Amino acid sequence: MVQQLIIFGITETGQRFRPSDWAERLAGVMSQFRPPGMRGNRLTYSPYVVPTYLDGVRCVVVDHRLRDLEPLAWAFVCDFAKSNQLKTQERQAPPERPD
Repeated sequence: MVQQLIIFGITETGQRFRPSDWAERLAGVMSQFRPPGMRGNRLTYSPYVVPTYLDGVRCVVVDHRLRDLEPLAWAFVCDFAKSNQLKTQERQAPPERPD
């Protein structure tokens, strides 16, 4: 099972994090980090760092496999969350839905 780090767009004091497109910006910066052999497209996000909404809150879901693939990239997203005092949560990735 894949572990994920969820970075919420809510600070530890309960304030909504700004700017409103922070999740897309962070995921955009991380878009170059992809699984080995996966061709990159500058217009797509990395499968390891994906912006989304959870319970109506803007979030970024970070796949723990990024830590092994690129430790400095993992450190960057963790430091981003810490320095901006954003709430985080660890979880197991939900099972993939069959097509």
